[in-house]
Amino acid sequence: MFDHIDTDRRPVVLIWEVTQACELACRHCRANAQPARHPDELTTAEGKRLLEDAAEFGENQLVVLSGGDPLTRPDLLELVEHGDDLGLRMTITPSGTRSLSPDRVADLADAGVRRMALSLDGATAVTHDAFRGEESFADTIAAAAATADEELPLQINTTVCADTVEELPAIRDRVRDLGAVLWSVFFLVPVGRGRVLDPIAPDRAEAVMEWLQTVSESEPFGVKTTEAPFYRRVGLQLAVDTDEANADEANAEASSRRTGITAGRGFAFVSHTGEVFPSGFLPESAGNVRDRSVVDVYRNADLFENLRDPDAYRGKCGACEFRHVCGGSRSRAYATTGDPLASDPLCPYVPEGYDGPLPETIATPSDPSDPSDPSDSESASGSARSD
Repeated sequence: MFDHIDTDRRPVVLIWEVTQACELACRHCRANAQPARHPDELTTAEGKRLLEDAAEFGENQLVVLSGGDPLTRPDLLELVEHGDDLGLRMTITPSGTRSLSPDRVADLADAGVRRMALSLDGATAVTHDAFRGEESFADTIAAAAATADEELPLQINTTVCADTVEELPAIRDRVRDLGAVLWSVFFLVPVGRGRVLDPIAPDRAEAVMEWLQTVSESEPFGVKTTEAPFYRRVGLQLAVDTDEANADEANAEASSRRTGITAGRGFAFVSHTGEVFPSGFLPESAGNVRDRSVVDVYRNADLFENLRDPDAYRGKCGACEFRHVCGGSRSRAYATTGDPLASDPLCPYVPEGYDGPLPETIATPSDPSDPSDPSDSESASGSARSD
């Protein structure tokens, strides 16, 4: 999908956390969002300079304005317009609050926003609001309707952890009903307030990946995973299983392709104070845009260069034949070991012949269901549809 982009030279996705201020205080928030804006946020002038630097990556560079809640910045429309004028593809991930009114959505569309991404962590107000610890479901659904009215492409983001995994089939149905073009399924990384949540076990994560592959084939919207790049490995293995005659060719492709997008490799994150991280979930700074162009940091900082070399990964990720197409979550490796080049503990796959150390198993709560069977979440959700 992204073979035409040289991820050594530019990110596929550049996220700018324009603020950490937000009306909500969701239980899983990476940013530990607070009600008030930070006094050292990038100013309007600094933000415009960041966007000007980002345009040097090349034509149609994707920029995601994130938070906190971007709507808390009074200069938001000015920033969007500036980015659009520069030829950047400006998208936004606002919080589902009453401030995201139909008029506000229309203003964002007029300013040049190309896509709206909203979060749904439950298919109903009961489950979504219970997970977030905030009442935001109704406002999110209303914002989705307003997005459709403006003919803006809609993306739905969903967090996968022990509290939400049973809801995935019902959320899938909601994503379809809302007319979304993409479902971005984020597998929990224990950072920020998300440290208090329980991840799912590796075997169940594998089963969810297989289920998501069937969703991607049967639904009108696209599916991508965030911080779970072994979704691509699962897809390749399933393709081999269905076409054994071409298994050798598929395996050769897996070892040679370099399409994986992970922290620092096709992905970069600028914090509200200008620090440049490989990902918002890997808070190791490689420089600050106040002192150094984001282009220079992405292309030349040691941290980014190391993350772009899958052959430098350690443990089973470094030995894995899928390391170029997958590579594992560098953010989760960092969060659990302090080493961004270590193995991803969520991935259960062990390369053939590998006899080195394995990452510690992720601790999960007791679960009466079989964590390796995707039909458990199907039945528990009450969904009648079978994928």
